[in-house]
Amino acid sequence: MSSLWIENTKDDLKLNELNKNEETDICVIGAGLFGLTTAYYLSKFGKKVTVIEKGKIGEKVSGNTTGKITSQHGLFYDHLISDYGEDFARKYLEANEKAIENIKKIISEEEINCDFEEKDAYVYTTKQDEIQNIEKEVEAVKKIGKEAEFVTEIKNFPFKIKGAIKFKNQAQFHARKYMIGLCKSILAQNNKIYENTTAIEVEKSLDGYIVHTDKGEIFAKEVILATHFPILNFPGFYFTKMYQNTSYLIAIETNQKTPEGMFIGAEEPHYSFRIAKYNGKDILLIGGSEHKTGEAVATNEKYKELEDFAKKYYQDCNVLFKWNTRDCISLDKIPYIGEFSTFMKKVYVGTGFKKWGMTSSNVAACIVTDKILGKENEYEEIFNSKRMKPIKNRWEMKNMLQNTVNNLVFDKFRIEPFGIDQIEKDNGAIIEKDNEILGIYKDISGKVYAVKPICSHLGCLLSWNNTDKTWDCPCHGSRFDYMGKNIYEPAIKGLEVVKFE
Repeated sequence: MSSLWIENTKDDLKLNELNKNEETDICVIGAGLFGLTTAYYLSKFGKKVTVIEKGKIGEKVSGNTTGKITSQHGLFYDHLISDYGEDFARKYLEANEKAIENIKKIISEEEINCDFEEKDAYVYTTKQDEIQNIEKEVEAVKKIGKEAEFVTEIKNFPFKIKGAIKFKNQAQFHARKYMIGLCKSILAQNNKIYENTTAIEVEKSLDGYIVHTDKGEIFAKEVILATHFPILNFPGFYFTKMYQNTSYLIAIETNQKTPEGMFIGAEEPHYSFRIAKYNGKDILLIGGSEHKTGEAVATNEKYKELEDFAKKYYQDCNVLFKWNTRDCISLDKIPYIGEFSTFMKKVYVGTGFKKWGMTSSNVAACIVTDKILGKENEYEEIFNSKRMKPIKNRWEMKNMLQNTVNNLVFDKFRIEPFGIDQIEKDNGAIIEKDNEILGIYKDISGKVYAVKPICSHLGCLLSWNNTDKTWDCPCHGSRFDYMGKNIYEPAIKGLEVVKFE
């Protein structure tokens, strides 16, 4: 299942994989929005940049987004003021508001056709007891300098709401078209982008770093880790302070009236809406039904939840696309942006964008670009990637650590007590055979694929995702296809393939 953005984008870049060793000023590992935007800015400042991507441009997290460009990150600013103070919250808001303007400027200057549209954004509630939280958010946002409005009606909304907070002058776009436009600008500056090239290790050298890939080596003075979840475990230890969430989207066509704007619910299941363009007409994107990546859930039921929800309000709807995506979430809900670690100077990171990577990726690109150029950035400190402040969300920290421990010692309840004969075609399971734990998938023809279902990142027991036919890690969100090939970090290596008799 591919996203709307991937399926209806003409990719005429014709990029190659790395085929020889190279030298560069900056090596960017990962060609999502953060990596490409940083490479774009550095190119404009005359830096020699090489970008490497393990897959195809825009086919991972950035290509599976909702494409909302907004500083409205749920009900967040009252929380920021309460925990960190008004100045902190104001800077967070300003950084993301500037990101909207930066993206608009790039699109204009580079003439990128990516369906950019300015829209109002709303966080809504259908519950009476949630109204107070929305009203508090309105006051919090006004307090730190932005116009916000409390509304009780939204034109053409599919159901009645109790209230919503409205942000004006936000935006939306086609994320993959935008990324391809960035690539063309980077290449026009005589810089390089390689697809199907996987970074394996970053090694310190006398004059910088050697990025070891599966296709060769890149010698760089500085390195940017733009891999969604950092592929290096040490010395950054990001795996101890982040987890990944999976959420689902469907795109529907309908003849009924649809609301103008971008919308997300204040309470679970956080249903999200926006209009997008497809074949010259408006279609509606509906998202939600999130859960922690790797949890043993029936993911096909998640799509059914969204389809049932859509058909409840748009009886004539037809589902055109369905897809899912993952988001890195820090325990304090604030991105990590800046130096990867005190012990690895001139290696930079941007991660933990929660569910708001469109603006956060630009914020990160601006901060990292300024650091490389030796400039001060007024927002650097609030996103400090090396921060050691106490984690305020103690329950989330406890749950993450407990989940990791459970999966490292193997949750026996997830191991099926039967053999391969009981596994139906086009299904998978974890079984025990001859005192060995195996991950088994039987395809539609009856062919069996067997792997050791132990994550190559830090050794957690994987879960079988029967919708996507992948092995997913509940500890840190790595994913592998049914043949054991790694498709999502932080893992780099694939799974051990087992010959099954």
